[in-house]
Amino acid sequence: MKPLFQESQRFNQWWLWLIIFFACSFPFIGFVQQIILGKPFGNNPMSNNGLIISLVFSIAIMALFYAIQLKTEITDEAISFRFVPFMKRTYPFNEIESYEVIHYGFVGGWGIRFGTKYGTVYNIKGTKGLFVKLKNGKTFIIGTQKPQELENIIKNISNAHS
Repeated sequence: MKPLFQESQRFNQWWLWLIIFFACSFPFIGFVQQIILGKPFGNNPMSNNGLIISLVFSIAIMALFYAIQLKTEITDEAISFRFVPFMKRTYPFNEIESYEVIHYGFVGGWGIRFGTKYGTVYNIKGTKGLFVKLKNGKTFIIGTQKPQELENIIKNISNAHS
């Protein structure tokens, strides 16, 4: 089935990457100074094994943030999204009670936000998304950077499913 709407979002905010890079640079600097150059890093240096573990952890954090994506796809039959690498969901329209593009504001951060007044919010950045209410009562939002395009698509789908 050909998608009517597709969107892929990543964490590409420059300030977020600056924070991540800054935080992850300390283990790298410590590794170079203490293990490669042989000079203790700081007044109370960490063990070499500790530096290696912190460097590997820092690299893993940067790789995770690089890998995270929110992919949304809407077809004539379903709304699907993936929060790579964590989860994937598909909801056929016969399980959906209602859906609309809304401005949800700041919900305490980005990523997967549980327990908001909208249910679970899946977002990478921004404050607009597709609010979905399922027939079983569960609600969630899928963030979008293409609210107008998404709104046009869901209007056409609503008319087709009426």
